[in-house]
Amino acid sequence: MVLAAPQSVTLDEFSELPNIEESPAWELINGQVLQKLMPTFHHSLLQKYLVKAIDNADSSYEAFPELRCILTKNSVVPDITIIHKNRIPINNSAIQGAPDWLIEILSTDQSTTKLIAKIQNCLAEGSKLGWLIDSQEEVIMLFLPEQPLRLIRGDMPLTFLDGIFLQLTPNQIFSCLKR
Repeated sequence: MVLAAPQSVTLDEFSELPNIEESPAWELINGQVLQKLMPTFHHSLLQKYLVKAIDNADSSYEAFPELRCILTKNSVVPDITIIHKNRIPINNSAIQGAPDWLIEILSTDQSTTKLIAKIQNCLAEGSKLGWLIDSQEEVIMLFLPEQPLRLIRGDMPLTFLDGIFLQLTPNQIFSCLKR
């Protein structure tokens, strides 16, 4: 859903809008105010599985579902935000800057292009890794700074942040949907 606006909205204007923290959250991406879609059951299962797997990896990173990150000109709420523990805010505030790693889970009525743009914005502002998960195609699109997009399928190993010792494949991740 796009909020009707005659012109592009700035980050300051966006932050003054009422109810941007209502569920589902609102985002500002390239001047457009967008409300995220309500997640489906499969979306929630993938989100739950990955947050648990990342947090159980015993690393200096933590995974958070639906956590706001304030970029230079954008305000994004990735499906999963992974940040180093030293970046966790002491107060109840948003993350300042891009997440170290973000994961987006493609839903049926969602724009792949808009999700890729969100990931690219985060990479341009310091994210080290981005995943876009397409459960329909059973593929994980892997984004790294200044590298071509990689499509990871089946039993191909996935890339993680340095210091996160996980060995997961798309088949293992998508198996949580086949209970």
